[in-house]
Amino acid sequence: MSGSIVKRQHAVKSKTAAGEAERTPAANTLSWLVVQVMQLNGLLTAAGDALAAPAGQTSARWQVLAAVEDAPMSVAQIARAMNLTRQSVQRVADLLEADGLTAYEDNPAHARAKLLRLTPKGRKALGTIQSGQKQWANALATGMDENQLRAASAVLGQLQQALRAQETSPESPQE
Repeated sequence: MSGSIVKRQHAVKSKTAAGEAERTPAANTLSWLVVQVMQLNGLLTAAGDALAAPAGQTSARWQVLAAVEDAPMSVAQIARAMNLTRQSVQRVADLLEADGLTAYEDNPAHARAKLLRLTPKGRKALGTIQSGQKQWANALATGMDENQLRAASAVLGQLQQALRAQETSPESPQE
């Protein structure tokens, strides 16, 4: 654990109210995993920005370009797929459209929700990013155990499912 996080852990591990139990060992492990995932998110965003930079893009723009690589999607569909707010995806989609990397087209399933599609310019930018990402991923994965990576991916998938189930459960803790 990083120094400042270690110093703060005593506060979250101690009893918070009379009779309230401490976290279980599994909950402590989960909490540390969450901290690591948050730290990893920052590192991955920085790496993504560096990978997208040769195409004049950012991680956020790359995500939206990649979302519509195979087929046009509405902004709401992209937001749901990436677990982002519709407004944040809309802002990025509008910027991509203004730069000629994507275009809006009519949506036969919904009169007002246009579909976002890649333009040839957008496909070229995405290809540039993906080429760099392949080299980056190959270099980063060197020396890593593929079975451990699969196991880590499975655990993260389970955590996503649990969070989604909790999100929809009426008993979800509210803060």
